[in-house]
Amino acid sequence: MNRSVIWRNAPDLLLSRQLYRAQWHRSFACSAYLTREHDPRIKALGREISDDYATIREKYETPKYPIVLAHGLFGFAELRLSPYFPAVEYWHGIRDALTAQGATVLTPTVPPSSSIADRATALRSALEAHAPMPEAVTIVAHSMGGLDARYMLSHLAPLPVRVAAVVTVATPHRGSAFADYLLDEEVSPLHHYLPQLYQTLEKAGLGTAAFSQLTRRYMAEEFNPSTPDQPDVRYFSYGAAVERPALLSPFRHPHAIMTQAEGPNDGLVSVESSHWGTYKGTLLGVSHLDLINWSNRVGWTVREWMGIKKNFNAIAFYLDIADMLAKEATLPRTLDENPPSSTFVPRDPVIALAVDKRGIAEGRNRQQLTGIRGHSRSPDVSQKAPRRNTTST
Repeated sequence: MNRSVIWRNAPDLLLSRQLYRAQWHRSFACSAYLTREHDPRIKALGREISDDYATIREKYETPKYPIVLAHGLFGFAELRLSPYFPAVEYWHGIRDALTAQGATVLTPTVPPSSSIADRATALRSALEAHAPMPEAVTIVAHSMGGLDARYMLSHLAPLPVRVAAVVTVATPHRGSAFADYLLDEEVSPLHHYLPQLYQTLEKAGLGTAAFSQLTRRYMAEEFNPSTPDQPDVRYFSYGAAVERPALLSPFRHPHAIMTQAEGPNDGLVSVESSHWGTYKGTLLGVSHLDLINWSNRVGWTVREWMGIKKNFNAIAFYLDIADMLAKEATLPRTLDENPPSSTFVPRDPVIALAVDKRGIAEGRNRQQLTGIRGHSRSPDVSQKAPRRNTTST
């Protein structure tokens, strides 16, 4: 059977069987994606950023503290496939642009698919190895790198250097519905490929715990309750939403799943899940890989021939983050960065009802599950630390 048919005819599943299982309706092959005009949630979720970073400004402030760029799942600092070819950088051109602006930039490498705890430990070791030791650093993290940074700050103290601020870019603070989908053997036609993937990763000496730790259940029930924000660190975040990935885009199928389960998203991480600390805004028309300057240059060249202007330049975006850190990272944290309550209404009343029935809807856990706008209220430190998951699921 054609796989697209399987996706279209995936059965509806009851939330009572698994709390964080989304309702996979027959919309995976549908082309009617949510747009900004038809989905008020994008605007309700925070500031909309359409073309603020289309071009590079003439002047940016240089941050006082070094910037640590923390990569995401399957990330790396630099990958050299052959001595005859130039190295491939995860932060494509971003590190060089920040350095040219006068910033000191560190690009540590952590285990690409290991547990958050293992990746955070590697991040801490990279900071410890840096010499000379600066007064403080700021961390700018893409995707899973933001979870590594949060874990390091909460569980691996004392750190070798003070962290003044953390900026997370499309980090799944509340997990990803696509991770739920991949690990759901009753729903996902891709699930039977996971053992082969795990075996390949293990043969290469890589971990596999990252996948199960990116689910919404793990983040809501284990990671977030035991990973409080630090009072002397400023937390900022950005999200992204793409309207409809191109026909051959690897994000087309994940985007459809994410749209159905969580709403506006960048192909892998929803806008709701991206919120943590002070939410700076949602980048419109930007995919998960666009955020690290891995745009399809051929596609954009064709669009430019058609008169369509590019609305996002990743270099301009990160230069602006550095400029923001130069102005805000050294300021004391204010109370309104972590409001004690929010009037944000849960997007999915069915999920909210299921949570109520399970008895975890009150206070901290409800806020983390439903993706409260701009909220990252620190949970009770007495909660147990996340289990160190080193086995595949």
